[in-house]
Amino acid sequence: MRAFGPIFNKDLGQHILKNPLVAQGIEAGLNASDTVLEVGPGTGNLTVRILQQAKKVVAVEMDPRLAAELQKRVNGTPFQRKLHIMLGDFMKTELPFFDVVISNTPYQISSPLVFKLLEHRPMFRTAILMFQREFALRLIAKPGDELYCRLSVNVQLYAKVDHVMKVGKNNFRPPPQVESSVVRMEPKNPPPPVNAKEFDGLLRIVFVRKHKTLAANFKQTTVLNMLEQNYKTYCSAHEVMIESDFDIKTKVLGILESIDMSTQRAAKMDLDDFLKLLLTFNHANIHFT
Repeated sequence: MRAFGPIFNKDLGQHILKNPLVAQGIEAGLNASDTVLEVGPGTGNLTVRILQQAKKVVAVEMDPRLAAELQKRVNGTPFQRKLHIMLGDFMKTELPFFDVVISNTPYQISSPLVFKLLEHRPMFRTAILMFQREFALRLIAKPGDELYCRLSVNVQLYAKVDHVMKVGKNNFRPPPQVESSVVRMEPKNPPPPVNAKEFDGLLRIVFVRKHKTLAANFKQTTVLNMLEQNYKTYCSAHEVMIESDFDIKTKVLGILESIDMSTQRAAKMDLDDFLKLLLTFNHANIHFT
């Protein structure tokens, strides 16, 4: 370790938050009874502030040098007993119970991190997550927004997501290439009774060309072939007779017509529209996984 502090590993996306005002905004809303999971604590600028407010902090750090620096920082202080450091890759780590998760997220794991958190049980109360600005804007995008995409809908199915604040690149050491934003994510509890893989399978089809009509997207040969295969597999497994004049294209377009969605476009559809679409297809024994 050099005398002027640790060398940051750009491969791990390490950018340490140095502005205390930003840290203050991130830690707002913590309770004295909270167990906080912190992803990528770095040198502990934010960790030390969280320790002052929470009951316990579990910090997951991949870099042994930064973990050692953080441990050294709290040794001999009243916070020492409240901090538990887990050394390892967050994506491969078995997570303990926590009430709140706080993360200054390396951009390489933004999407996997969000879904790992949403799948975590027992459910947590809230997540305060810092991402690259564009990724954050995708999470909160609404129908009609330019950045509205499959990610937006998948995440908003399971959580309420709000923008907390913009964070300029000069708030970090070393400064990253891009601007950042902090979002708050609150899981819906209980989660909606929707098969996540099915739902994502549907979204994959309609968001490939989000400005095209649903009919145009579903008419593609590869899509029709996949749905026909899935339909026949489902019917076979559930001993359902396949109609003698069965034609997948006629069936799919008929389903879209029946709910008046042939001319709808994914770019303008909301969560309820997608759920209605999935339910109608499933009722007709058409599945997306």
